[in-house]
Amino acid sequence: MNLFRRKSIADLQAEVQTDQRLKRALGPINLTTLGIGAIIGAGIFVLTGQAAAQYAGPAIVLSFVLAGVACAFAGLCYAEFATLIPISGSAYTYGYATLGEFVAWIIGWDLILEYLFAAGTVAVGWSGYVVSLLYDLNIHIPPELSAAYGTHLIEIPTALASALKMKAGWAAVGPALLDQMKTAGTDPASLGHATAVFNVPAVIIILIVTVLLVIGIKESAAFNNIIVAIKLLVIFAFIAVGVAYVNQANWHPFVPPSAGPGHFGWGGVVRAAGVIFFAYIGFDAVSTAAQEAKNPQRDMPIGILGSLAVCTVIYIVVSLLLTGIVSYTRLDVPAPIAVAIDSLGPSMSRWMGPVIKIGAIAGLSSVILVMLLGQPRIFYTMAKDGLLPPVFSAVHPKFRTPWLAQMLTGAVAMLIAALFPIGLLGELVSIGTLLAFAIVCAGVLVLRFTDPQIHRPFRAPAYWIVAPLGVIFCVFLMIGLPSDTWLRLIIWMAIGLVIYFAYGRHHSKVQQRAAQVRAESRAA
Repeated sequence: MNLFRRKSIADLQAEVQTDQRLKRALGPINLTTLGIGAIIGAGIFVLTGQAAAQYAGPAIVLSFVLAGVACAFAGLCYAEFATLIPISGSAYTYGYATLGEFVAWIIGWDLILEYLFAAGTVAVGWSGYVVSLLYDLNIHIPPELSAAYGTHLIEIPTALASALKMKAGWAAVGPALLDQMKTAGTDPASLGHATAVFNVPAVIIILIVTVLLVIGIKESAAFNNIIVAIKLLVIFAFIAVGVAYVNQANWHPFVPPSAGPGHFGWGGVVRAAGVIFFAYIGFDAVSTAAQEAKNPQRDMPIGILGSLAVCTVIYIVVSLLLTGIVSYTRLDVPAPIAVAIDSLGPSMSRWMGPVIKIGAIAGLSSVILVMLLGQPRIFYTMAKDGLLPPVFSAVHPKFRTPWLAQMLTGAVAMLIAALFPIGLLGELVSIGTLLAFAIVCAGVLVLRFTDPQIHRPFRAPAYWIVAPLGVIFCVFLMIGLPSDTWLRLIIWMAIGLVIYFAYGRHHSKVQQRAAQVRAESRAA
């Protein structure tokens, strides 16, 4: 058995023509808003603050530039593959066509980290904003049901919240918050404490989005367009208001001195770039909708590269404003922009706070939607190839969506969001995404040498530079991630290999077809 047996480009392109079970309903605007819907969300509304507080300080801006450059190289490679092989499998299919089945399985299994864990990560951030907004409306969710299992929470009374320039209510305990309390003359032991058991709001949003995605891709895209519009309006409002409240002293030192490997200094900038790379995975999710695009050869590059360009500029501007309005040391929270708005004073936060929180809730909803849209389509393609059980490729006869895979994805994402903290999830998603991107960039380079004659509707410019630099940047950012994240990746991959050798290789249609050809050849 040849573990590196490839699927031919001709077979994949023929499959595009014969498999019409998924509904082609997406045009260039839908694809671009899908990308923006996935990209603009967790990076701005969740991970920016935490990466700044823990790793880079105000230099988080440089981390976004570094991650954006890596994404530009990967985005060009994705655009070439998405037009050449417009199938829902995304990086999994591209790996199958260039590097063989074994590498394809590794990518497919790795993409579960990217999409499934990403949905859980963003749902945790969504929960933080919902809890904050409901608190403003005097609706209090029990702290035990508002965060990941084991999260230690402390109750911030109104008087202390005013002194710390933050919102009253329950907040996750962290070193920065404890230091601020002691500076304000408050003993943390004198305040209310609780330990979270289950993140109920995160479970609810995943359930709602899963139902919407089962109902149909067209309906899901229409919903996404609306909430992306709301999200962009809110972000532009934050930029317009925030410029007047920037305190340049918060930008000094721009690169805080190193406090250990990966914590501040230039090492921290690199590590933060690896963590917030998670924020850019939206353009990858666009490629999973290729089989539902009306004209993928024309529209996929627009959706992938257009959304990436728009969002990179927005990320840089917002991260600069965020760390200018509030000291980066106060941003290690699930809802950093809410903290920034609350610091503007009662008159401004009274009207701007709810607006920002509603925009964040809408924005994060769209990220969850696109992530949960992508994962079942990867499962769908892998099941069609025989590497997963046929149940994953079941399509609903009325809605024309991979409904069983969608429901399973939603159920697992609920469990992840309910029990795991956002920091752990974010780093796992980032390392999984970077690995997939590196393999896609390598695949473009390999295919240019093995199949140079194939017609490519979109060609990555200067591929001999773009593809290798894409690999180098992605590997460089992976190296900046902590060793325990690498260990979790290795364990995850080991589990995947057990499943492949126990099931996938025995049911692989490519391997079965090759065995049949060999048998016929011997018989002849």
